[in-house]
Amino acid sequence: MSDEKNNEIIDNDDEFENVCYMCRRPESIAGKMIKMPGEICICADCMQRSFDAINSSGFDLGDLSQSIPPEMLHGENIESLLKSGVSSSEDSEEKKDNAKNESRMPKISFINLNDLQGGIPGRQKIKKKKPGEKSKPIIELKDIPAPHKIKEKLDEYVIGQEYAKKVMSVAVYNHYKRVATNTMDEIEIEKSNMLMIGPTGSGKTYLVKTLARILDVPLAIADATSLTEAGYIGDDIESVLSKLLAAADNDVEKAESGIVFIDEIDKIAKKKDTNHRDVSGESVQQGLLKLLEGSTVEVPVGANSKNAMVPLTTINTRNILFICGGAFPDLEEIIKQRLNKQSSIGFKADLKDKYDNEENIISKVAIEDLKTYGMIPEFLGRLPIIYTLAGLSKEMLIKILKEPKNAILKQYEKLLELDEVKLVFDDTAIEAIAEKALEKKTGARALRAIIEEIMLDIMYEIPKDDNIGKVTINRDYIESKGVPIIEMRGTH
Repeated sequence: MSDEKNNEIIDNDDEFENVCYMCRRPESIAGKMIKMPGEICICADCMQRSFDAINSSGFDLGDLSQSIPPEMLHGENIESLLKSGVSSSEDSEEKKDNAKNESRMPKISFINLNDLQGGIPGRQKIKKKKPGEKSKPIIELKDIPAPHKIKEKLDEYVIGQEYAKKVMSVAVYNHYKRVATNTMDEIEIEKSNMLMIGPTGSGKTYLVKTLARILDVPLAIADATSLTEAGYIGDDIESVLSKLLAAADNDVEKAESGIVFIDEIDKIAKKKDTNHRDVSGESVQQGLLKLLEGSTVEVPVGANSKNAMVPLTTINTRNILFICGGAFPDLEEIIKQRLNKQSSIGFKADLKDKYDNEENIISKVAIEDLKTYGMIPEFLGRLPIIYTLAGLSKEMLIKILKEPKNAILKQYEKLLELDEVKLVFDDTAIEAIAEKALEKKTGARALRAIIEEIMLDIMYEIPKDDNIGKVTINRDYIESKGVPIIEMRGTH
């Protein structure tokens, strides 16, 4: 029954097109396919590369032609094979006579590639696009939520950072209006690329992930630390788009309206006082310029760098929203130096230590501070929206523990609920966890580490005793001065 169904899929050529078994490109891109046994198709480029590899190894292709199965020696298959460099049996007679006294390559029989992939040839076909068919817009204007709706959704998951959420909501709303309308009375709307600056653990990556989930668009998160100039060891700059393409299931149209978040962007700042080539700093910033601006880029499919064996596809970055984020350590010192330039002697002079105890000094950041840090002006010019995230206070950490939809305390309560045990964190315990997290200075990330540590023994011991009904955690247990309060089932 399954064989009949597979044959039906293969025979229906009006709706489906062949895909190359090796490079995965469809017939509309790779050109005419060579059919192999078991309904496997290989494009001419991959077949040629295979023969080139065999030729370079010194094998006699004349002998190879003798072991080609008879079912392949017909129609377009034999013509394609002969064009690719395989000699017919008559042409190879002279070669065989010359090689009689020499060692010969053993006979090779073709592997049935269909056996390797599980015998489902229908997987080698993809849906054809009908000629002249207009593609439906990925995002309709009426489906784009208003800025206040986007912010309401962000509020459910992200605590604090009100200014950052408002900026993101407006920028994303304007960007997708631009994508949905494509043009507006010949007035071209520029892209709203963003640069977010904030200390580690302040929620930069989490904000972007939540945003992509709300809008239901493809999201790629790339790390700038691995990027290098083309030709050097590391990921090519185009690899950020390869990740977006993979997130969109290799659908180019869908990828062209996605979001790319480049994290650790501060790590590609210009290196100061260096004489060697800066292949992972300024060069990467220059390479990113064309992506941020909006241009047509050749992108490797399923790989981090371009090479001869990797198929390429073309992506237009005009409608891709780029959000860059970084902690920019030591940027506060640069800001203070700029603000203290007016310091002088006299009654009205600013004190040099005036800004030393200011908590959110990062919010006073200016373009010139980022230039001093090592970001090039052309790069900053393509990120028109620059905003900062505040470091987390004790009150914010307490809210993060309790309030979001997927708060970490709720996650552990759910885990123990599956064991039919009620878990309770009293207010003193939550306060103690927040205080410990502040000491670590890694933002919200510290909360997870602390709770994993204190919950280890509880998660280990609870499944041992089926009579435990409730566990209450207090400050003494957090500070290792006492034990959690355990209540058995049936007690009040």
